[in-house]
Amino acid sequence: MLMSASAPLLESLATPVAWAGAEGRVLGVNAAFARWLGISARRFLDQPLAALEIEGDALARFIDNDERDVLRLHRVAIGLPGETPHFAEGWLSRLDDGGWLLEAHPVDEFPSPDPTHALPSALSAALKGLAHELRNPLAGLKGAAQLLARRAVNRDQDERELIELIGAEIERLNTLLERLLSPAPAGPHDHLNIHAVLERVLRLAENEAGWSVRLQRDYDPSIPEILGDADRLTQAVWNLVRNAIQAGASTVSLRTRVEHGQRIRDHVHAMALRLEIVDDGSGVPDELAEHLFLPLVSGRADGSGLGLALAQQVAREHHGSLTYRSRPGHTVFTLLLPQPVLDTGKEPGHV
Repeated sequence: MLMSASAPLLESLATPVAWAGAEGRVLGVNAAFARWLGISARRFLDQPLAALEIEGDALARFIDNDERDVLRLHRVAIGLPGETPHFAEGWLSRLDDGGWLLEAHPVDEFPSPDPTHALPSALSAALKGLAHELRNPLAGLKGAAQLLARRAVNRDQDERELIELIGAEIERLNTLLERLLSPAPAGPHDHLNIHAVLERVLRLAENEAGWSVRLQRDYDPSIPEILGDADRLTQAVWNLVRNAIQAGASTVSLRTRVEHGQRIRDHVHAMALRLEIVDDGSGVPDELAEHLFLPLVSGRADGSGLGLALAQQVAREHHGSLTYRSRPGHTVFTLLLPQPVLDTGKEPGHV
């Protein structure tokens, strides 16, 4: 049996592995597997191996299928019910004795390509040309918005807020165009309320999608102010929400949580903000999965393929990461932003 013959060898591996008997129940996991998930190895014993897949049923379907001996796993969520899942590439293999071996490679070991390296100089020049052409119409829109704002004194509160939103978005676009025309190193980040950023995004989504999409808030109201660039984060999150809407989602949820001891790339951070954009749209097509964050990659004929690349760039500007997991009807983009432990004396970041 695997436990008696091979368990010592598996235990010494640096790769996280779990093994199960022919009946599909876990006989053991190695130390790397337990450390990766932050769960005691003893808690896995006698658990159904298929139950370690928190979202989806790929493990269960493969174990019940006698036709193949190896299943390639792509971005599966692994863990125990009630615990925070971790995501991995890997394999599930059928062993000669009828047992099973699950080999997991955490997704942090497969960093997404850096779009700043992939963006060719010709495209950069084209973007600068486009930015130059957009400056004049934006100036006209800015003037019209200012005129509306002066006339909005006697309008109701909702109309005044919409006019203010138009003005704020014009200013954000002007700032983006200036960055395209005159690139400069990112400035220092300021304290900001992340939920105020998300509310701005949701207002944009309400104006674009109307009543066709249900927008949900799942905020942790105890999150303090964070350090970041509010305009850039607005741009990144809006790109992700807009992608969800264009993927046919009927529900989009924004979720915020605080993570402690979170590994982002090669560093473990005492505190990090986890921001998730969850939707029930069509999901990421399999043929795009490996190249999703590269510029000009889009699943839509009319898509520019720049939204996700820009969102990834914003994550990197904040020393964070942007990852995703997707299946039809359930897609989650996760933005992790490391944060110093702040003591600003201000109220938590609820709205």
